Amino acid sequence: MVRPRIAVLGRFTESASALRYRGVVSSRALLEAIWAAGGDPVTLLPGDTPGALDWAVRLAGFDGVLLAGGGDLDPRHYGGDPHHESVYDVDPVQDAADLSLAAYCLEHGIPTLAVCRGLHVVNVVRGGSLVVDMPVNHRHVVQEVALDEGSTPLGIPSNAVTISCYHHQAIDRLGEGMRVVARADDGTVEAVVIDAPGWAVGVQWHPEDTWSTDPLQVDLLRRFVAASSG
Repeated sequence: MVRPRIAVLGRFTESASALRYRGVVSSRALLEAIWAAGGDPVTLLPGDTPGALDWAVRLAGFDGVLLAGGGDLDPRHYGGDPHHESVYDVDPVQDAADLSLAAYCLEHGIPTLAVCRGLHVVNVVRGGSLVVDMPVNHRHVVQEVALDEGSTPLGIPSNAVTISCYHHQAIDRLGEGMRVVARADDGTVEAVVIDAPGWAVGVQWHPEDTWSTDPLQVDLLRRFVAASSG
């Protein structure tokens, strides 16, 4: 079987001690989950050098893109307070890469799965905004959410799913062409289907946290990989 190649934009880290210096990393659990679902994940370097944002060139040979979780998007991108004490790990190079990659994928129909920060990025690209700091953070929270009838594109064969959350931000004003298909009990948007030429879905939760024990998380990732395989 030829595995679809899945691009995952790396995340900057200041504490990758095994690398001796600052690093560019992807979650091991996330990469393993993509592999288990039949894809071949490859970490890409975010950058601001010539050609770094030329996605037409850089995505040649890739079949899908996963926009992963990470630190906070600079609130300036959606009219929020950039000095809020809760905001962390903002990096302008990371932001520019994420925002431009998301915009390119959605415009050109590249199969896209947006996870946590990735969902926030897509929402901002589509003109939406974020809650800078949720009144009650969803950190280390496991909860069940109901899936609406329109959730079929997620590929989850159930009307409810147990999700693992780790976030202090959430969608506030919904971006254009985004349809909510799951909310937490407190109203937090947990899953959306995105209007785009190709398959595009966003989830607030982290499927990589529980994929090894929850087949429904693998179903989501398999649907993404299947869309990426054409």
